[in-house]
Amino acid sequence: MPTQFEVKGRDGLGRSGLFSVDDTTYQTPLPLDMEDIFPDLAALHHANVPLSADPEFAREYLVQPGGETVIVHPALGGGESGQCAVVASWHTALTNPRNMVGHLAALREKVPPDAAWYAPAAALPSNACFLAYLGFDLFDFTAVDLMTARGLFCTPEGEFPAAEIEEGSCSCAGCAKGDLGLHNRLALRTECATVRRFIAGEQLRELMEQRCRMDPDQVTAMRLLDQEYNITEEAAPAARAVRLRANSAESMYRPEVKRFAERVIERYVPPRKDVAVLLPCAVRKPYSSSQSHQRYIGAIAGRAHEVIITSPLGVVPREVEAVYPAGHYDVPVTGYWDHEECAFLSDILARYLQAHPYGRVIAHLEGGALKVAEMAAAVCGIELECTCTGHPTSPASLHTLDEALASERKMRTTPVAGVLSWQFGEHVETKGMQVKGKPWRQAVFKGKTLLYNIDPGTGLYKPTFDGWKYLHGYRVQIDDFVPHGDVLAPGVTGADPAIRPGDEVLVVGPSAMATGRAMMSAGEMVRSRRGVAVKVRKVKCTERQTDSTRAI
Repeated sequence: MPTQFEVKGRDGLGRSGLFSVDDTTYQTPLPLDMEDIFPDLAALHHANVPLSADPEFAREYLVQPGGETVIVHPALGGGESGQCAVVASWHTALTNPRNMVGHLAALREKVPPDAAWYAPAAALPSNACFLAYLGFDLFDFTAVDLMTARGLFCTPEGEFPAAEIEEGSCSCAGCAKGDLGLHNRLALRTECATVRRFIAGEQLRELMEQRCRMDPDQVTAMRLLDQEYNITEEAAPAARAVRLRANSAESMYRPEVKRFAERVIERYVPPRKDVAVLLPCAVRKPYSSSQSHQRYIGAIAGRAHEVIITSPLGVVPREVEAVYPAGHYDVPVTGYWDHEECAFLSDILARYLQAHPYGRVIAHLEGGALKVAEMAAAVCGIELECTCTGHPTSPASLHTLDEALASERKMRTTPVAGVLSWQFGEHVETKGMQVKGKPWRQAVFKGKTLLYNIDPGTGLYKPTFDGWKYLHGYRVQIDDFVPHGDVLAPGVTGADPAIRPGDEVLVVGPSAMATGRAMMSAGEMVRSRRGVAVKVRKVKCTERQTDSTRAI
């Protein structure tokens, strides 16, 4: 049967898409009766070459079914754009998380990013979220049918003897008829539907952190995958439309969290380096909208650089407090930071202070945040000046802070340089640039020229064509055509390796320029042969065509 696959949505490594068979289209990830769709696979024998096999062995013994599918292997790669890439024996990798992460890294490097990934005989309701989190799109019913043969009742929490399941525990059609096999199949379908909903809601990671708790191998694999920063960060979006819920210890190691910290340390340029005040975070975001931070701002009165210490992000300079995820996260508040959390956060702060040495560092902190600052100061060999007398917002504490800054000069600063350095990795001369407008509709102007619209949902800057003149990266090169809508992947000839899904980009070609938002990472848009690479906002033809600018 002729098939076609197209990715429609992404959330980290996970994705949703459309898988078409003849005239029928399915939403992925989902399970199907694959023997009906790919009969060549059903007739294939001796095809399960071990994932750990070396290239010579795999090349000699790997049998290809032909037709619409291709069996891929970590040692060889394989597959073409839009094809169904069958990862045979993947079910054997689930019990060895360390090897599994290595196999996944090899496959992602070699298999086309717009091929559908199919894991035969692997999916259960208890691991479907995990498989989707790894990037798999298609499953079959083999694993749940085997559980039925063993008399096991499948749930997202695990597989249990059917005899132990209380009547009324499930109201599906299978349970209503006493059909265990139907229940298990419906349970897998239902879990895949839940996964699709969380991908659409950009919270697949939150679902994964919840689902993995019943399986130590899944927890191990997630932690090991978080250590493979090059894999996870490339797929992580620049921003999400929802809040980042840091509800578990693993949340500290999310790629978005590490990326934020790395950019603060390596890209961000502070507006001054004479004196810094370390401040506690606040429940309300951005912090400056909270009553406590209004008091801090009033006491500091522009005489120091304000740096917020928070979990799980570590360090948030005031200028980027509204940028995702700094302005968009929730964390359980107990007032207690354990040793692992303190060690993690102090490492970020120490690296920040080493990258941006200040003349003075004042710690207006208490409790765990103060402990983090003290640990970082010890590593850096600097002396902290502590100004808290009781609670940080107490009149005595604020008075002490004011006195500590009595000899410091006031400076008027804007967040423009800080955001541009963090977002685009460039130190831009921002003299004359001002932020104007209402809080929900702000923009950066230089004189009367609009340079950057500020996205109220993410805090990120959206450059106009004039704004892009101050920036040199985040370019996407295209063929000789004028976009009449979004830029598709086949038209892309090159892209800045720093580009991630959701980044603002400038599209450049012989006949036109365009501003827009990347829908894929740089590597994916260059290697893909289908799908939207850039969602275009405005197009400007070059002089050899016309000098017109139009909105899409």
